[in-house]
Amino acid sequence: MTALQRKAILIKDKFICHKKNGKGNTLIFSRNHPTAKFVRVVVDSGIDKTTGKIVSKAGVKLCYVNRQKSWREITGQVFTTNTGLVKTIKAQEAAEKFVKTCKHCKAKKFTAKTGNVVCSNACWTAWGGKKKGASTTKKSSQKTTAQKKAATPKKKKPQKVTPKSQRTYPASKKSQKSSQKKSQKIVAEILPGDLVTVEEIEFDKITNDFTGSILGVVMKNTTGAVVVNWTANTSDLPEWDMPYTDTYHTGRRRHYRFKVLSRKVEWTKVA
Repeated sequence: MTALQRKAILIKDKFICHKKNGKGNTLIFSRNHPTAKFVRVVVDSGIDKTTGKIVSKAGVKLCYVNRQKSWREITGQVFTTNTGLVKTIKAQEAAEKFVKTCKHCKAKKFTAKTGNVVCSNACWTAWGGKKKGASTTKKSSQKTTAQKKAATPKKKKPQKVTPKSQRTYPASKKSQKSSQKKSQKIVAEILPGDLVTVEEIEFDKITNDFTGSILGVVMKNTTGAVVVNWTANTSDLPEWDMPYTDTYHTGRRRHYRFKVLSRKVEWTKVA
């Protein structure tokens, strides 16, 4: 597909082309979010404004326009081709529900350069200075107590020796083999374009559902290896613990698996 076709897709969806691009030489398009106030859907078309040719994939993200008319990126940018552009725009619009809001001014939060998730309106600057005096006194008192604790030497506790009758030993190889035989393979159909989140599984039971705090779009599934573009993650779950396959085995103490939001998908046991 050509650059004209990519422009036509965006114009048909009521996107307006920006006059300037402060970060590059490609054409930027944007429009209002269909439901959220002060939120703009922004598309880096990947079209060079000088030559008019496609130089990269189109990138879609959401921005919040704050009180100072500054644009704050509230979701990560997802890159796509012309064929997946409309689907990616809809997925990013759905990701707006998972972005945290400020409890004081109700503005959307964004990740600052420091790595902290803060209010787009920076509303804490209006009321934060009033509590500085109380906080400094608390910190100083905490420091003095910490220094006193460090000055007093700690007494070593005598080590307890448990008798042989009360000692616990690791399981034998036979018991380990029997537990491995009982474990079963669990499979789910994860397809490109699926809107997904994460579930925590412990001993085959769902112990935590990250719906509302983690959101991603499946880019591809190659023989079970699932590649996901995570557009939102406001939880404490690190990136390396995110699921990456459409299969797992039962009997594990704790692991994480996909939960598909865009359609009904169930995990099933394989004989």
